[in-house]
Parts: sequence; structure tokens; C-alpha cells
Amino acid sequence: MNLLSYKNIGHGDPLVIVHGYLGGQKMWKSQECLSKKFNLIIPSLAGYGESANLSARSSIKKNAEDIFNLVEKLKIKKFNLLGHSMGGMIVQEMSFMRPDKINKLICFGTGSIGKMPNRFETIDESKKKISQFGISKVGKEIAKTWFVDFKKNTGYKLCMTELNKTSTKSSLTSINAWANWNGRKRLKNIKCPTLIIWGEKDLSYDWKQQQILLREIKNSKIKIIKKCAHNAHMERPKTFNSAIREFLNK
Repeated sequence: MNLLSYKNIGHGDPLVIVHGYLGGQKMWKSQECLSKKFNLIIPSLAGYGESANLSARSSIKKNAEDIFNLVEKLKIKKFNLLGHSMGGMIVQEMSFMRPDKINKLICFGTGSIGKMPNRFETIDESKKKISQFGISKVGKEIAKTWFVDFKKNTGYKLCMTELNKTSTKSSLTSINAWANWNGRKRLKNIKCPTLIIWGEKDLSYDWKQQQILLREIKNSKIKIIKKCAHNAHMERPKTFNSAIREFLNK
């Protein structure tokens, strides 16, 4: 079994952080300061970042299993869990699979279904473009939608560095994985305290998706970050990090 590449820094309660589509462990550079209070475990998913040598997983559940294998190897019994976008689907799946392992859950810029009805473009449109032009070219345009103004944010360059580690094959495998995932009917099974974080200008997951999470996860609350799009952790990292600290320290 090949373990995911990961970064492990800091001391305190474990916090596992899962990146989204076309990401990698380095996408969380602005969150590494949280290591002063928490033990951060930041993996790169199979097919991405420093785990690009591994085959991308064909389902959200298989990605979840990879992360459980990692925390088991690290001998971590219980942990807090944060997931962004596709990573948000993965952490929801993890909470369905092993609720006994998770102290608190953070669902960031995500939803309970893979086929988002009001995404900036349909999944089929993205797949067609990726198949025709390759992920390096199409990824540039996708990543632009993650920011209110990608030209003014250094995070965009970091996104490009990370997504260029991903092959076209891996990107298509993953997009099929999350397109076929649906956790909506299982949200009521999430019992742990849950924080939902959403950038008010997110073009991937709209407000209706956040309302569903908030309504169906009974022990949940939401933090809306103003003037941000999908990558609020890069656009307003201080606000984002403060929300994480406040939630986990309570």
C-alpha cells in the first residue's frame, strides 16, 4: 500500500486538512501558522501535488480510505477534519464512514452533491474541454474562477504550480469521482460539531448548497467570508484562520 505524501507540522490537537480538485498540500501555505496551536497533517491526494506519482482514485470513498490509512499509520486515534471543495466531499464521506474518529468537522467551499447545479460551467463542459485541450490549459481558466480578482492575488500562481503537477488523466478520473458522489441523504448522520465556511462570491458552490448543509447537519453553524470566491483561505487568510481557531478552541 502506497501512503499519500503529506506534511506534518506543529503540536496540539491533530487537524487533518484535505485540499480540493487540482490542489495539493502546498495550497495550505497560509494556514501553516495554525501549527502553533494544532498538529497539522496535510496530505496531497493520490494523483495530486507530491502524490502525483500515485493513480488518482476513482471514487470519493477511495480518497477517504487513503486518508484514514495515513492517520492510522501516524497512530492518530481522533482528529479534527477540514476539507475544501472536492476535499469537502471527502471529509463528509469520512464522517459517514468513521464518525468515531472525528472530533470536529469543517466543510469549506463545498456541498453535499458532486453535480453542482449552479457551477460556473457544467461538469460535462469541463470534461470536454479537459479532454480536448489538456488540464494545464483548461486549469488556468478554472483556477481564475476561484478568486474575485486572480490578477491581484498571489494565490493564483500557487494554484497554477500545484495544478501543473496533475496529469490530464488524473484530473478526469477525479472529476468523474466527484460527479458520481452524493452525500445529501446522509448529512443527518453527521453528529459532530460542524463549521461551514463559504466565500460569498463562490462560483462553484452557491448559497443554496450551504443552506442544505446548514439545515441537514444539526450541530452546525456557518461562517461567510465577504469579498471572497472559492479560495477564501488564500484571499482572506487571517479571517479564515481566525474562524478555524475559534471553532476548534471552543
